[in-house]
Amino acid sequence: MPSNKSVSDAPITQFINCRILRDHQLQREDLWVRDGRILDPEKLFFDEQGYADKRVDCEGSIIAPGFIDVQINGGYGIDFSQASEDVVAGISFVAKKILEHGVTSFCPTLVTSPPAVYHKVLPQVKVHNGGAHGAGVLGFHLEGPFISLEKKGAHPEQFLRTFRSGGIEDVMEAYGSLDNVAMVTLAPELASSQSVVRELSKRGITVSLGHSVANLAQAEEAVKHGASFITHLFNAMLPFHHRDPGIVGLLTSDQVPAGRTVYYGMIADGIHTNPAALRIAHRAHPSGLVLVTDAITAMGLPPGRHTLGQQVIEIQGLNAYVAGTTTLCGSIATLDMCIRHFKQASDLVLLDDGLNVSATYISGDEVWRRGP
Repeated sequence: MPSNKSVSDAPITQFINCRILRDHQLQREDLWVRDGRILDPEKLFFDEQGYADKRVDCEGSIIAPGFIDVQINGGYGIDFSQASEDVVAGISFVAKKILEHGVTSFCPTLVTSPPAVYHKVLPQVKVHNGGAHGAGVLGFHLEGPFISLEKKGAHPEQFLRTFRSGGIEDVMEAYGSLDNVAMVTLAPELASSQSVVRELSKRGITVSLGHSVANLAQAEEAVKHGASFITHLFNAMLPFHHRDPGIVGLLTSDQVPAGRTVYYGMIADGIHTNPAALRIAHRAHPSGLVLVTDAITAMGLPPGRHTLGQQVIEIQGLNAYVAGTTTLCGSIATLDMCIRHFKQASDLVLLDDGLNVSATYISGDEVWRRGP
């Protein structure tokens, strides 16, 4: 019989005694992984006559895709928007810690900051795969500074910018470089924003609409130019109105080009979005939902005062506020908490029936397991 090396030198791992979600039902079946990819068992058995080099007993756990967090500002005392002397160490520390919450890759997120911060932080961190050292980095998410003054939320007003030079020149002046940038959040109502949307999209950067007072027509125009995401739906945007639903209306818009999907982030921490609003969004556009934490420095730490970029923040219970105000500024929730709250990609997570993470795998290798 041919060995597994007839196709690849990589060993094959078989996950047994596990439950997998198929067609909205949990089904008992095995999962086969080689070289970080899920295998088709029929091709493995009949075409390759392959076999497992290693078996992992899931003990009845749910096996799910690894979690991806595209909006996380920091955690465990680390603030990604602080221009420290060793940015890499801080991001690496958070990357290691979030494995225990099932996160296998993420976008370190920078809030509105002065150019000097972007110029120092962005060159230090490269896109890289995850492993036992920590979750993989997909690239930075730059949330601001090209956002609405009226919907700035916790972003410092003094560092907000417009496209005063007419487009991408302003972006480069602010950020310094777009290397290793995966996503940019901007307000589509700003003058000259559409040329920026078009140029960023051309460069393979996801443009997200947020912190904005845009009406639906402005949001649709941005989508036609390449925008494909909405930053923390319902938060920091005009509320839904039946005559002009604003950015929220993109969930059911008939102006989204054929073959395109507009995705939307939601903070399902029980604070930023009412459960009824979560259900409305999901039922209106289920394929576009992306749960995010919008987690800040204080994630994993006790209540007290911390930072979010240039702002001082205060944790009261499960709420994070700009100090001395009632303005929410991110969350302290972990992604598995958000998923449990919502109840409802080969990087894998083993979950118990309560959706608590029991183990995390990246490329088929175990990188974290909950102790007894």
